[in-house]
Amino acid sequence: MRSPVLLLVFNRPDVTKRVFDVIRQTQPSRLYLAADAPRKNRAGEAELCKAVQEIISQVDWPCEVSKLIRQENLGCKEAVTGAIDWFFSHESEGIILEDDCLPNPDFFVYCDELLEKYRDDERVGMISGDNFQGGVWRGDGDYYFSRFCHIWGWATWARAWKKYDSKIIQWPQLRANDWLGSLGFQGAEKAHWIKAFDRVHGNQRNTWDYQWVMTCWLENMLSIAPNVNLISNIGFGDHATHTVGKSIYSNMRTGKLEFPLTHPSLLEANKEADLYSSKNLFTNSIVRRVIRKLRGILGFKA
Repeated sequence: MRSPVLLLVFNRPDVTKRVFDVIRQTQPSRLYLAADAPRKNRAGEAELCKAVQEIISQVDWPCEVSKLIRQENLGCKEAVTGAIDWFFSHESEGIILEDDCLPNPDFFVYCDELLEKYRDDERVGMISGDNFQGGVWRGDGDYYFSRFCHIWGWATWARAWKKYDSKIIQWPQLRANDWLGSLGFQGAEKAHWIKAFDRVHGNQRNTWDYQWVMTCWLENMLSIAPNVNLISNIGFGDHATHTVGKSIYSNMRTGKLEFPLTHPSLLEANKEADLYSSKNLFTNSIVRRVIRKLRGILGFKA
């Protein structure tokens, strides 16, 4: 089985080629290609976008190809949201990759198996290819469940995505009722999510992923994460939209899995894994941010 794949691209031919080459190795039978248009005020961007579209046109295996090529620039939020909407108007499930998320080939097999296993299980909202656990194996399976949504290479179902709200209309009422507190968030981590949702709701941050996090929390949907990292983000740098600068999470090594997968004995969030993520990924602590930045500059691993 080969799940359909949606590849989201824009203006970076170098990273796009590397990701496209892995997709070519995998040879999905249905490939969806969504490209945002160049911005009118950016010199040279039209040429870069054209080069990207030439790369993704090189499908040389038996494949049903669908394209969504924007004629005007929509930006990250609308381009990605619209592309995923388009994808799931044609497919009931599938894999989503952005142009800088380089997958290990095992990622596709992993997604195939888990898309089928949890197809009708409303408790599961997505399958991530990311692991940020610092080499610690979580639970008794090849993957664990988490309440956090890591989207550097992921898969989901139309049944889950249809619940997505890009405008997070409910946020002001949720904020007033201390919804995050009711979920157990406190201190710096709670402040992190309040700030993120405030900025998205106020159109101060042009992104789509925080809205997906809120969707999964509101619908009590868990995320699946592998016990070995399957995605390397190769897009950190000055030309990135959000992953600007150096990071210990840039170009992370990927590992391999054995198939068929060993499944966890319990379908519940792994508390130790989520606590680790909370402390290392989701905090507004100035001291912690400085430490992470210094570790990235000095080249330390996650």
